[in-house]
Amino acid sequence: MLVHDRHRQIMQLLHEIQSVKTADLIARFGVSFETIRRDLEYLEEEGFLKRVHGGATLPAADYQKELPFSVREMKRTKEKRELAQIALRFVEEGQSLFLDVSTTNTEFAKALMARFDRLTILTNSFQIASILMAKPQFTIVFIGGAVRNSERCVVGDFAESFVSQFHADLFFMSVSGISLTEGLTDYGIGEIQLKKKMLERSKKVVVLADSSKLNAVSLTPVCGLDKIDRIVTDSGVDHDVLERYREAGVIIDFR
Repeated sequence: MLVHDRHRQIMQLLHEIQSVKTADLIARFGVSFETIRRDLEYLEEEGFLKRVHGGATLPAADYQKELPFSVREMKRTKEKRELAQIALRFVEEGQSLFLDVSTTNTEFAKALMARFDRLTILTNSFQIASILMAKPQFTIVFIGGAVRNSERCVVGDFAESFVSQFHADLFFMSVSGISLTEGLTDYGIGEIQLKKKMLERSKKVVVLADSSKLNAVSLTPVCGLDKIDRIVTDSGVDHDVLERYREAGVIIDFR
């Protein structure tokens, strides 16, 4: 097994059961104590876990630290699929859409495939483009640029210039945090600049975010809540949180 695959599985286990024992990992992967020790040291240095006596646990929730794409795509999948179905109601046959790279938009792409026959979709995500190519009637415009391997996408000045050549009916934007005081926030600076360019070139903006993202603040600002048209989330959203956003004039769809 490759080191990357072992790291991914360790993180998947942690997000399922919140703690792991070194002895269990040794037995699971059939490797030495030293190998697991190095794995846990590396993942702790990257901020993905906290080593404790005999094993490791998840650190306190930190929306300023981005988990690997391969780990994020296994988290809150039920919620992502639920909100993807809700988001479909804002799409019409024949429209043009921006989809930025995210595990949430990957689920949304699958939902679009099942519901629509004719769409034009512009994306910087290799995974989303690969999924949508299976639909012959879809027009897929892949945004060129510098490849960011860990996120399976492209970013950079060329990608931003490429986006500037197009207009879209809708931008389905993913974020890592939504706050009434800080607005919409996310991680990578390169990806954020591309999001901002997509914002500029879209008639309407719909934010797709599972309920854990509400009242969370991530590393870097993307835009204020006044720049978007609505937020689509899942039914797990807290009622009090929902009311505060609605009182502030923010439209949230969750069912």
